[in-house]
Amino acid sequence: MPDYGHPLEFGVFLPPAADQFDETLRLAQAADVLGLDLVSVQDHPYQSAFLETWTLLTVIAAATSRVRVFPNVANLPLRPPAVLARSAASLDIITGGRVELGLGAGGFVDAIAAMGGPRRTPAESVDALGEAIEVIRTLWTPGRGVRFSGKHYSLNGAHPGPFPVHPIGIWLGAYKKRMLQLTGRAADGWLPSSPYAPPEELAAMNQIIDDAAEEAGRSPADVRRLYNIGGSFTGNGFLRGPAKVWVEQLAELALTEGISGFVLMVDSGGEDHLRRFAEEVAPGVRELVDQERTMLSRTEEPPVLTAEPDRLGVTPTQDDGRRLSKERLWDESARPTGPPPDPDAVYTAAGRTNGQHLIDVHDHLRAELSRVRSLVKQVAGGALDVAAARSEINTMTMRQNNWTLGAFCESYCRLLTLHHTLEDTTLYPRLRRGDARLGPVLDRLTEEHHVIHDVLERVDAALVAMVRDPNGITEVSAAVDLLTDTLLSHLSYEERELVEPMARLSIRA
Repeated sequence: MPDYGHPLEFGVFLPPAADQFDETLRLAQAADVLGLDLVSVQDHPYQSAFLETWTLLTVIAAATSRVRVFPNVANLPLRPPAVLARSAASLDIITGGRVELGLGAGGFVDAIAAMGGPRRTPAESVDALGEAIEVIRTLWTPGRGVRFSGKHYSLNGAHPGPFPVHPIGIWLGAYKKRMLQLTGRAADGWLPSSPYAPPEELAAMNQIIDDAAEEAGRSPADVRRLYNIGGSFTGNGFLRGPAKVWVEQLAELALTEGISGFVLMVDSGGEDHLRRFAEEVAPGVRELVDQERTMLSRTEEPPVLTAEPDRLGVTPTQDDGRRLSKERLWDESARPTGPPPDPDAVYTAAGRTNGQHLIDVHDHLRAELSRVRSLVKQVAGGALDVAAARSEINTMTMRQNNWTLGAFCESYCRLLTLHHTLEDTTLYPRLRRGDARLGPVLDRLTEEHHVIHDVLERVDAALVAMVRDPNGITEVSAAVDLLTDTLLSHLSYEERELVEPMARLSIRA
């Protein structure tokens, strides 16, 4: 799946338990102060232990100043869409445009029926939701008395209004095919939860949304993708581990699955969890995604290639053979090679651009590595004091609060790791499908990614040691030398083997 380019947003999913109202309000206010974008509350009107969602959202909105609030997601069968439209628009007016609308078809049929709501089949629930979206949008559109005749909902001369002061997004909690198709056809956003839509299932669900959007004459980018997530800052696995792990995993979802909103599910007493998410995870994900987007945007303009259509006209970067470290982590002579170029192959301008694109991305990584080396050398030689180092780093592709050598090296290492992850999960499978003969080469490249990851861990360890002992800059220099040897060798090998098939198969990095 592509990166749809939406700005990243981060929010919180709060418990509406009646006996924990003070704690819920305190967490909402903390989210506002910490700079998060969204505060949401689940909506189960049949749950007697829960506060009524719109009442709670109104109080939260009054007690905060910048976060947008929304039900995550509103239980449609118990909330007539005409009234829901007026409720959402009213709160949007009162808050100055701080309301979104999460909608769900209603999954607990018996509980809904116990409250006097309709007992619908799954198919009827999807149809009703589609009608509800039309009713809501109609009442948000200026005009005279309107009529709408549906199987589940109708308008019989109702007057539109009041009107939201900003375009309220209608985000659907959807998992099954028909709901996902409705999301693609009619919704502004998709809002699944990770326990029900784990990361490995997002691609297939996204594809259904994209196909439905295109069939309806929309762009897939018209649908924002948000994700309710939970996790722990300990352990292993998806969103299990230190903040750095969260950053890498969420950035990967943003760049490979198009997720642009992450909403953290927080239990009562979870203020520390919320704070780490806001102060460590959210800025880190934004930084990493910004870096990758910037790197890609620098290569968006097709290069000027003057070769004839039947010639490749793209030159991979040669490995000059120089090595800085005595340590060798792999046998370069054992690297497999791909099939020789077909003398009759025809390379289009678009195909050659794909090959050049890989080189351009690698050139950016080479340039960033040179910056790291230069800074390490100057610090080791005493040529830079702290003030001068800060000034130097300020010119690099970093956020302004990353003023230390360690912060820059960590930022670069995360970017490189993400680049390799994207290759392993998107580029290589497409190449393997396009030409099975590339299998041994792709396997070797993936193995080298793991080796380089271990070298990056050495750099991290050396930086940690340098904090305790300033003389540790020697170890940092040695680790960066080894990173230089392995990375430059790997990039040249990858270009030598993949530039031609990427151009021949018209596969973009």
